[in-house]
Order: sequence, then C-alpha cells, then structure tokens
Amino acid sequence: MGVTMRDVASLAGVSSKTVSNVVNNHPHVHPETRARVQRAIGELGYRPNFSARGLRSGRTGVIGLAVPELRQNYFAELADDVIAAAENHGLGVIVDQLGGTRQHEVDVLTNGLRQTDGLLFSPERLGTEDLQLLDYVGFPLVLLGERIFGGPTDHVTMHNVSAARAATEHLVDRGRDRIAVVGAHPDGRENQIRPADLRIRGYRQALFEAGIEHEPQLERRVAPWHPQNGAEATRELLASGLQFDALFALNDTLAVGALRALGEAGVRVPEDVAVIGFDNIDTGRFTLPSLSSVDPGRGEIARTAVEMLIERIEGGQGVRRPARLYKADFHIVTRESTGDLSSELDT
Repeated sequence: MGVTMRDVASLAGVSSKTVSNVVNNHPHVHPETRARVQRAIGELGYRPNFSARGLRSGRTGVIGLAVPELRQNYFAELADDVIAAAENHGLGVIVDQLGGTRQHEVDVLTNGLRQTDGLLFSPERLGTEDLQLLDYVGFPLVLLGERIFGGPTDHVTMHNVSAARAATEHLVDRGRDRIAVVGAHPDGRENQIRPADLRIRGYRQALFEAGIEHEPQLERRVAPWHPQNGAEATRELLASGLQFDALFALNDTLAVGALRALGEAGVRVPEDVAVIGFDNIDTGRFTLPSLSSVDPGRGEIARTAVEMLIERIEGGQGVRRPARLYKADFHIVTRESTGDLSSELDT
C-alpha cells in the first residue's frame, strides 16, 4: 500500500485533519505547522488520492483515462471516443499518458488521477503478475486492453485473436499464400497476453486452417508500433529476398510505414503485395492506396467502458459486485490495399 495521510500525520506530530487542511490549502493553519506537514509529505513521498477524496466529499463530474501513448493513433482516437461518450453523460475527461513506464502505471493505479471520480486504465507494462495491485484500488476502475485478466475490476477489451485470424483469412481469400506479418513482440516469448502475441496467434491459426506452411522468417519483430518501424521492417523483408505476396501489419501505423516502404521499392499494392492493418484509424482512409483494416470496435469499447465506470461510481465503493468482462464486436473494412476499389473517402 502507498503512504497514507495517517502516516504523514504521525511523522509530523499532528492530526489527519490537519494534514487534510494543509493538502487542501486551507488558510487557518499555523505557518510552522504547515511547514512541518509539508516536510513530512516530502520525506514520505505522499501523493493525495484526489479520486477517493472526491468520492467522499462529492463527485467532481470528471473521469480519468490513462493510456500508454497518444502518439499511437489508436489511443488518440480512443481518447476522442471516450470524451464523446463521457460528454453524453455530462462528464468531463482528464487524459494521462503513461509513457510506457511501469512506475508511472503503478502510481496511477495506486493513486488515481487528480480530481476524477473514477478511472479507465489501459496499462502496457503491468501484467497478470500484478493482479494483487487491483485488490487495493480505492476508486472506481475499469480496465482496458490485454495486460491484466481475471481481476476484481470490470474489463473492456477486443477480440485480438479472432480478429487477427479474420484479417489473415481475408488475405487468404484473395489468393495470397505467402503472408508476411509485421509487429511481433521483440522478446519472442510464447503464450503472452499482449496484443502482439494474441494477434500473432490469430495469424498462425489462419495459416494452419488454410493449410499454409508457417514460415517464421516472414514474421518481423517490431517495437514500438510506429510508422518508421513498420517501414524499416518492410525494407528488411524486401532486402532479405524472401518472397511474399501479402503483408499483415499488427496495427495501422505499422501498415502506413509498410505502404511507404513498398512504394519506395516499386512494389505495387495490391497487385504484387496485398496489405491489411489493424485498428481502422482515420488515416487509413486517406493513404494511397487506401488501407484495408480490422475495425476492433473502438467506439463500442469507449461507450461500454464509460457506462461501466459510471455504474461503479454511482454504486459507491462499499458495494461489491462481480467483475464483468466485455469484448467488443469487430469487422474487416476492405479498401484498395487488398483489392477493393472503393476508397471509402466518406466524411
């Protein structure tokens, strides 16, 4: 457990009420007492749990959203969807970027986000081995993503395995049988619960079901999932001399980089190599050719997660209810990169 207000009060030799007055910047605190409390806060590294305090004293009308990085289009568009869903319920949203650091994720999970009534939390570094941390969360919480399953909190996610299988089957249905994949996790550990590993699992299942031999050399390990890394991995594939007639990028930003590398090399898409991505980000409609992709139900994920969080906030922390797991529906969006002539440039 983190440092508490009581710990600060004990070190400073004052009451918890006095610590609360200092934290809330109440004027009627003796300067010497205020200084003593502030020194204790600094020594102990105390961080006030504004979420828990808000729930005790009255709701703020604001929820938090913590995501790995807004540079990835999926998370930026997810934030946009969450904000829209929250506004429909008269709520504001504070967005925090976790930055891919474990300590930041632990801090947010321990303390919540300031001035919020609850949190939508999408970790990247924490995993199932950190499940016990959820037992000590003192505010309403809904998990997003793939890192922690089986905990005591509600969880909203997507069908990574079956959606990736469907994307690969889409390429197989177009007569492709040497299908490269870009985005496998660099550490190469098997049976992990991460988007990369789950999507690779779906890719391999589709190959097996189609009777296509799995060729490990056609799997390219990439992190993070940024366009330049997708481009570099595709250039390496081309330079290797390996033959491939399709490419499945495990997210759309990798696919955008792949399209760039293929175009630079004079490889025609989809005639020579068909390309499909994952996430159905807005940019995919405007690439040349436009990008086929998996729509994982991002809007549904946002709406459902916000509604679940509101239910938890309104229910209060004293009410124990079974945790719920929800997986959004997905579908394949076909565009020019896999041979559909409809560029879908609608607004």
